[in-house]
Parts: sequence; structure tokens; C-alpha cells
Amino acid sequence: MDLKFFEKTAADVRVGVIKAVSAAGSGHPGGSLSAADIVTALYFKEMNIDPDDPKKKDRDKFILSKGHAGPVQYAALALRGFFPKENVLELRKLGGKFQGHPDMNKVPGIEMSTGSLGQGFAVSAGMAMANKLDGNPGRVYVLIGDGELQEGMIWETAMSAANYKLDNLIAIIDWNGLQIDGKNEDVMNVSPIDEKFAAFGWNVLMINGHDFAQIFDAFDKARACKGKPTVIIAKTNKGHGVSFMEDNAGWHGKAPNAEETEKAIAELGGEF
Repeated sequence: MDLKFFEKTAADVRVGVIKAVSAAGSGHPGGSLSAADIVTALYFKEMNIDPDDPKKKDRDKFILSKGHAGPVQYAALALRGFFPKENVLELRKLGGKFQGHPDMNKVPGIEMSTGSLGQGFAVSAGMAMANKLDGNPGRVYVLIGDGELQEGMIWETAMSAANYKLDNLIAIIDWNGLQIDGKNEDVMNVSPIDEKFAAFGWNVLMINGHDFAQIFDAFDKARACKGKPTVIIAKTNKGHGVSFMEDNAGWHGKAPNAEETEKAIAELGGEF
């Protein structure tokens, strides 16, 4: 497996995020950049999907529960061939399809309209249960923000998914440690994440969310686990890849200006 390919693709995805948010003049770059490696691994290797048949019955599904990071999903879908990449630059434009949060009715490849935190995780469990009942081999992947873990619906879903032994459900926590108001631990501490999910009956894996070898290894282990859902706690950096955005909560929901955009793209070294 050529990890360089995935590293280059993730850089391209990140450039797409920067260009889209810059063109919109608003959006959420920090959490989009932290999730780019995970999203790249999903769309470009892990998931059974087909850009020419986005609704094929046995497909794997990805739910972006932290819907404010929509730019990273749009960029990845575009590079994967679901629609022309220039469409992503319509982000947040009046009358456009690419809203600030993903819309399943307007954009090919979007499985769930998300944005209200916690709901994407709950729906992903419902999709996984439906696949079990239907005998559908498709797996369900859901990306959750670490600040999102402060929502009560998260823990109701964790309890339910374990109870129904949804081993076709893989949750990934984008653990970058920051949310809109600062450090998670200063707003509402969610640690220890691993112990909490383990107590609910989940298979728990912890990785570096920017290391593709670890990401793919975790997906392999999740697939091998039977009888319980898997959560992959991925340690990441907010704003990863852009020096002035990294580990800075101020870039949770702020667009770069023209000079910052140029600098960010140069640092990332990708193309979009």
C-alpha cells in the first residue's frame, strides 16, 4: 500500500477545504483540517462506494456527525469523483447546493443531513441496525467531534449500539481537544473517552489520526471485531497542516483572508 498516495490526497483535500472556506468568507476550517486524513482514508480505500452509483444497495455509508466540518466531506467527495471539484467553491453561496452543513437531498454522496450535534451518531446506529435486519453487508462509519461528546444523545446511542451488537458500526472520534470556546477540558471535560466507551460495551481503539498506517490498521481491527461496535479514538491537531491554524481554537469557525489563504495553500503543498 502506497501511503504517500494517501498523504498527497489528504493534502489535496485540505487545499480544497481552504479554498472553499476562503471563497465563502465563512466556515469551519480547523475541524475540517483535523479530520482530513481520516476522511481521505475512508473515501479512497476503506469504504465500498461507487461515484457512478452513489445509492448502490450494498454500499458502505459515511455520516459526518460533526456537520460543521462539511468542507472536508465536500472536498473528498469531489476528488473521489462524485461531482466536479469546482462545485465545492460554491460553499455557502445563496441558492447553491453546498450549504454550510451537508444536505443529503442536494449533494451526491451525502448520506445524512447533519449539523445538530449528536444526531448523526444516532442516525448512523439506526442505519447499521437496518443493514443488520436487511442482511445488507454495508458498513456504517460515523465521524464525531470530541466536543460533540458533550451531547447526551451520544451516550444514549453508545448504549443502544452496544446493546444491539452493531459490529457493522464504526465510530471515529476526531479528538483534537478544542471546540469553539476553547479547550474541551475547560468547557465540559469529556475524558476519559476510552474508558467511557469501554464501559458501554464498545471495542475501543486509540490511534494517531494523522498516521495512515495506524488508521488503516484500526479499520482492519474494527472489521475483525464481532459482536460489538468499534470506536476509534483518533488523536488529531485542530487545523492540521497549516502552521497558524494548528491547535488554535480561534480557527474553529473563521475564514482566512487572501494572504492567509495563499500561505495555507503553500504550506499544505496540495492541489485542488
